[in-house]
Amino acid sequence: MTQKNDTTFNAAPAQHASWLPLVVIVMAQVQMAFNVNALPVSIGPIVEDLNTPATSVGTALVIYSLSVAAFVMLGAKLGKIFGERLIFQITALAHGLAMGIMALSPSASAMNYAQAIAGLAAAALVPTLVVLIAANYYDKQQAQALGVLAGAPAISGALAFFIAGFLGTMLSWRYSFGILAILSVAVFFLSFRLKPVPRQSGIKIDLVGALLAAMAVVLISFGFNNLNAWGVILAKPAAPFALLGLSPAPFMLVLGIVLGQGFFTWSHRRVAMKKTPLLALEVLDSPQERAAIFTLLIIGALGPAVNFLIPLYIQIVQNQTSLFTAVVVVPYTLAIAAAAILTVRLYDRLTPRQIGMFSFVVVAVGLATMSFVIHNDWGTPFVIASLLLVGLGEGSLVTLLFNVLVSASSKELAGDVGALRGVANNMSTALGTAFATVAAVGLLSMFVTSSLVQSTIPESLKVQVNLDNVNFITNDQLETVLGATSATPEQVAVAVSINEEARLRALRASFLILAVISLLALFPALGLPNYVPGEVPITPPVDTLEKLPEEFTRSAKLA
Repeated sequence: MTQKNDTTFNAAPAQHASWLPLVVIVMAQVQMAFNVNALPVSIGPIVEDLNTPATSVGTALVIYSLSVAAFVMLGAKLGKIFGERLIFQITALAHGLAMGIMALSPSASAMNYAQAIAGLAAAALVPTLVVLIAANYYDKQQAQALGVLAGAPAISGALAFFIAGFLGTMLSWRYSFGILAILSVAVFFLSFRLKPVPRQSGIKIDLVGALLAAMAVVLISFGFNNLNAWGVILAKPAAPFALLGLSPAPFMLVLGIVLGQGFFTWSHRRVAMKKTPLLALEVLDSPQERAAIFTLLIIGALGPAVNFLIPLYIQIVQNQTSLFTAVVVVPYTLAIAAAAILTVRLYDRLTPRQIGMFSFVVVAVGLATMSFVIHNDWGTPFVIASLLLVGLGEGSLVTLLFNVLVSASSKELAGDVGALRGVANNMSTALGTAFATVAAVGLLSMFVTSSLVQSTIPESLKVQVNLDNVNFITNDQLETVLGATSATPEQVAVAVSINEEARLRALRASFLILAVISLLALFPALGLPNYVPGEVPITPPVDTLEKLPEEFTRSAKLA
C-alpha cells in the first residue's frame, strides 16, 4: 500500500498461487481466536462446573492477552532464528496442547495455566502468520490474503457463539476446547504445504529489550484494566495497596509508558552499536507507518469498547439473556468480517487515506446513531443498523491498516510487522475495554449522584447504600439490595426510576464519546499514504540507488 518497499515486497512475478496455504494459516488464526471468544460464551457452564466465580474467566482472558502482548516481539525473533514454518508448526501444537489442558481442567487454577501456555504459544505463532502470507502470496493476492486474515477473528467470534454456545448447553463446555486441540493436529499436518522460510543467520535475542517491552505492556495493560476497580485517582478498597491514599493503577500506567520509551531508546542504542534490536525500527521509521499503527490502536480499542457496552445495554438495560445478546451481536461481527475481506476491492480506486478517513466517519456515524436509538424499550432494527455501520467501518480499517504496515516494509521484516500488530491488537483490546468501563461506570455514578440530590429519597436511606461503588445492575438486583434497607415501596420505585434513567444516559453518553474519538482519529488518518497503488513510480532498490548520481539519488529517496 505504500511506496517505500514495493520492489522488495512484491519482487516476485505476478502469478496466481494456490489458496491452500491461506486456508492453513487462517485455520491457525481461527484456532487462537476461537479460544478467546469461547471463554466468555462458556462463562456460565464453566462457573457451574468448576465452582468458581465468574471473574475467574475474565482473569483467564487477561492472562492470555497479557502473555501474547508481552512476548509477541520475542516470538517474532524466534521465528527468524529457527524458521517461521517450524515455529508455526511447534506453536500450533503447543497451543493445541494448552486447549487439551483447558478441556480437562479440574479447577480455575488449571484453566489459568492452560491460558498462560496458550498465550505464550500464540505470542510466537501470531508473527509467523504474516511472514507465511508474505512468503506464499504477492501483489493483489497478498492484499486479499491479508484481508481474509484480518477478518478471521470476527468469523471465529460468530463460530464460537454457535459452537461453544450449543456444546456448552447440550453437552459440556469442555468439548469446545477439545475440538481446538484436534484442530491443532490438522493444522500441523497441513502446514507442510506451506513454503519453508529460511532462517536468518546472526540473529541474537535482545534480552534487555524483551524485558523492557514485557514490563511496559504488562504495566500499561494491567493499569488500564484496573482503573475502575482500584480507582482512577484515590485508592478504592479493592486496590492491593495504596500510595499515600492514591490508586496504584495510574502509577502503573506512567511507569509502563516510561519503560516503553526506555525500550525504544534501548533499541536505538543497539542499532547504533550495530546489534539487532528486539523490534526492527524500520517498521516505524516513516510517518505513514506511525500513522497506521496509531490509527490501528484507535480502531482496535473502539471495537472492544463497543463489545463491552452492547452486552451492558442488552442484558442490564433490556434485561435480556446472554444468548439473546450473542444473537444480536452476530450481524456486527459478520459485518466486520465481510468488510475486512471485501475492502481490498477498493484499493485500485481509492487511496489508503481516503478509505481510512471515510471508514472512521462511518464508525462515528454508527456510534452516534447508537447513542440516540437506544431506549429502555427494545429497538432491535435501529440498534442492529447502527452496529452494522460500526462493523463495516471497523472491518475496513483493520484490513487497510494491516496492509499499509505489511506493504511498507520488506518481506524480511514481515515477522516484526506481525509482532507489532500483535502488540497493538492485544493492548488496544485491554485499553478499549478499560476505557469503556471507566467512562460508563463513571458517568453512571455522576448521574446517579446528581439525581439523588434532587430526589425525595432521605439521607437516612442513602447512607444505607454504598454509593461509592455504583455499578450497572438490573432493576431486580436493585430491588433486592433495597429490600435489605428501610426503603418504603414508594422510595424503591423512585430509586428504580433513577437507576433506569442514569443507566441509559450513561450508555448514550459513552457511545457519543466513542463517536467523538472516532472523529478525532481523522487527524492521524491524514498521515496515511495518499495514492492509489500504481500511480507512483516504484523506488529503485538500494543497491541501484548507490550507483546513481547524488542529485538523482536524493530525489528518488524523497519520492
